[in-house]
Amino acid sequence: MSTPELPFPIRSEAPLRDETRPGFRTKTIATRLTPGELAEVEAAAETASQSLAEWLRETALQAARQRPADPIELLLAEVWALRYTLLNLFHSKMKAASEGTQLLPDSIVKIRDRADAVKLQKAHNILADFLALTRANRADK
Repeated sequence: MSTPELPFPIRSEAPLRDETRPGFRTKTIATRLTPGELAEVEAAAETASQSLAEWLRETALQAARQRPADPIELLLAEVWALRYTLLNLFHSKMKAASEGTQLLPDSIVKIRDRADAVKLQKAHNILADFLALTRANRADK
């Protein structure tokens, strides 16, 4: 007796690991609180009409993203944003000129807003890469 063939696969071809999905939360942070601290945190989450986990996540991320850890990071963020803005303005202006059109004010605002939105994260990544390379070079010596 032969096994019947199904017209569809029995198993999904999708990866089994949740970490392969971008944006999927797979990491956990634990902390200890006194009963009084827990009551404060729960009250704040309830006031914000959020679950405790959601409130803690948003509060932690907001604090982490609020400002850079040191003035060097802030300066690097501004330099990166300036470089990004200038290069994109030059590129957009040349593209518009080659098409015989004008660079619209909305385009300029979008470039500025994009630079402002990602500058701190870019500066943080640049510094982290630099420090990792510096440590690796010191370890090799």
